[in-house]
Amino acid sequence: MGNPRSYWFRAGLLSFGERFAQLLFGFGSLWMLLRMWSVREFGYWVLFLSITTLVEIARVGLLQNALVKFLSTAQDESDYRRINSAALMLNILLGIGAALLVILLAFPLSLILEAEILIKMLPIYGLTTIFFIPMHQANFSQQANLDFRGIFWGNFTNRGIFFLFIAFAFFGFMEVEPLDLAWIQVLTTALGAIVSAILARPYLRFYRGIDWKWVAELFHFGKYVCGTNLGTMLFKSIDKLMLAALISPAAAAVYEVAIRITNLAEVPTFSMAAIVFPQSAKRHADTETPPSQVGELYEKSVAGILAFLIPSIIVILLFPTLIIEIVAGDKYLEAVPLLQLTMLYGLFVPFAVQFGTILDSTGHPRVNFVYTALGALLNVMFNYLFISYFGITGAAYGTLMTFFVMFVAMQMELNRRFNVKLSQVLARIPFVYRQLWQRFRPSL
Repeated sequence: MGNPRSYWFRAGLLSFGERFAQLLFGFGSLWMLLRMWSVREFGYWVLFLSITTLVEIARVGLLQNALVKFLSTAQDESDYRRINSAALMLNILLGIGAALLVILLAFPLSLILEAEILIKMLPIYGLTTIFFIPMHQANFSQQANLDFRGIFWGNFTNRGIFFLFIAFAFFGFMEVEPLDLAWIQVLTTALGAIVSAILARPYLRFYRGIDWKWVAELFHFGKYVCGTNLGTMLFKSIDKLMLAALISPAAAAVYEVAIRITNLAEVPTFSMAAIVFPQSAKRHADTETPPSQVGELYEKSVAGILAFLIPSIIVILLFPTLIIEIVAGDKYLEAVPLLQLTMLYGLFVPFAVQFGTILDSTGHPRVNFVYTALGALLNVMFNYLFISYFGITGAAYGTLMTFFVMFVAMQMELNRRFNVKLSQVLARIPFVYRQLWQRFRPSL
């Protein structure tokens, strides 16, 4: 694999770049759409994205971690090809199933949500999800082989061209309505899939037949990850849903502004998770590797993430009003105290995300699922309690309390399984800063 330090730096740069581009294009698109469309039109698009994101999260959960784990630890070339072919079959079945699901749900959801346009928009997404089949296969195969170039350029093509279409509409070169944007999403996903597949060709090696035992193995591993992903989505959404139910949709909108800024913390966190998963799977597959080395990988990755997060958290805590004005404008200044609370989430998110990454990659997705489900349940209870007493800020208090309780429980679990120590994580943070200084000092 070459120099391990070179791998971490190169892979981290590409993975972080992909997440940052996703964030940049997402914020830019949101900013323009809010100014282009009426509230009703934007509401249709939010509903469309909410439905399709849940479908896609479940689908990716059933495939990604299972394929990356088993492909990265394949015993030989024949094993590699059998696993990849089985994953492709599962990928195709999930893609067709997702397409049929959104088509069948289009009419009832349009009635329930009072959004007739969903009858037309959701079947269009059925085409988008078909193009995700080659894109997912290419991206996950590359991740298993520790190559992140195709993932970066495929997703950059998809989201970048989508962003350009919105920009053209924003500056008056074309008109775009929600239905048009659904068709544009089909086109950009297809283009992204082509780029990903081209760059992933060395890794797309298949067996002529289908080993259904491997299909079943991949599915059974992925079912817990799927449940974990859906639990995570519920964990992230419950505070906003309960604010809307207990106070008003306006309260949820104000809270969403703080959450959008806080989500910046997920860029280095999930970038590192994509890199750590195959590394952890390889270490676990090596019978001579003690569990403490997997724990050491956890400690190093969390310390690296925190080293990047802490400065940004400090800046936002010191200048929350300025940040809110830049991102959302004066009418959302009510979100300032919320932002100061939600930014504290960033201190717990790396521990939680890497907890799931380590458990999934070492063959314990069921344990991760149990912890995620418990976290979602606690978040419902704490949010109901705190929102009832404190109003809108109660959502931040409730979620922060959930993060803290789960943090304590997860650290105890990691210490038992992999001898992880919080003191070691904290002790490694200054070492990360020293490494960064040594790397960039010659260019200063």
